[in-house]
Amino acid sequence: MVTNTKQLEQEAIDFLKIAYHELEKTNAELEMRIQDVKVQIAKTGYYEHTFEELEHGAKIAWRNSNKCIGRLFWNSLTVFDERKAKKEEEVFKSLQQHISFATNSGKIRPTITIFKPNRGKTDCLRIWNHQLIRYAGYETEHGIIGDPASIEFTRECEKLGWSGEGTDFDILPLIIQCDDRNPKLYSLEHEDILEVPITHPEREEFKDLQIKWYGVPIISDMMLEIGGIVYSAAPFNGWYMETEIGARNLADSFRYNLLPKVASIMNLATKTHATLWKDRALVELNVAVLHSFKTAGVSIVDHHTAAQQFKLFEQNERTSCRKLTGDWTWLIPPVSPATTDIFHQSYDNKVEKPNYFYQQRPY
Repeated sequence: MVTNTKQLEQEAIDFLKIAYHELEKTNAELEMRIQDVKVQIAKTGYYEHTFEELEHGAKIAWRNSNKCIGRLFWNSLTVFDERKAKKEEEVFKSLQQHISFATNSGKIRPTITIFKPNRGKTDCLRIWNHQLIRYAGYETEHGIIGDPASIEFTRECEKLGWSGEGTDFDILPLIIQCDDRNPKLYSLEHEDILEVPITHPEREEFKDLQIKWYGVPIISDMMLEIGGIVYSAAPFNGWYMETEIGARNLADSFRYNLLPKVASIMNLATKTHATLWKDRALVELNVAVLHSFKTAGVSIVDHHTAAQQFKLFEQNERTSCRKLTGDWTWLIPPVSPATTDIFHQSYDNKVEKPNYFYQQRPY
């Protein structure tokens, strides 16, 4: 985050040069805008983005996201400008709109909703949720129910008066905090959330596991930084790559830990690692996720196709004379990474701006 006006001015200029070049603005337009921004910063210690700057800045931030394999589609991002939303209820309605627009009856649309910039503790907006849609997690005397990753946040919801049904797939409410006011809790309507029952194309026993997952991953706890201006509430989404669900959310031992159950219905020998039972169960779980999403008509991409798309993104960046950055440890898929071109490449993990950044949790 920018800490002084001199740094803010320089970061603004750096961003405007990139954006105005890519937007095919004239040098005269760029110089006029730079002078305008300098005046704003001198008077207020701050400046305000035009919608065009905001929109293109959010797109560049996706293009610069080193951990994302889906950057080929960076320029298709739909940007909702909600900087005028001041009250929690206004924010909630905007988030409902985001969910509805992005879901699009299963034809997922990459979307970001940008709220007012962060100007200090008494003038900021935070969404406490990690994702707008996520399942609750409960610690009980009989073990963990639901998503272990959500246990702490679920407790915060309960402190604010929320009570879940206690199932493995309770949809969490949203917690919104404006400025230095107390956070407020808002429940999402179940019919507004697209969920996909997970079944297998060949193994009927998968139905007995009673698995499902939500259709749209909308990250809501990261901040967006454009030209030195920080937007602490800017939820965004693409669509799922199947391994995010089948190899991580449902498979990780510290999440839903379903590999032993999948191995059981497949009658795999699990007493020794040498049978590769985890690998076989993992592949079939991912087959089930892909099959289920496609059967339901919900956008999803397999990791081989995503890797091919990333290779095309690399080619596009070279054609545009931009240096590609990437975090190899995140770009390789968690299933059969050596079968993808990404595994055999190396990437510069330099962080470029605009970009999305992690921020300290508000609770």
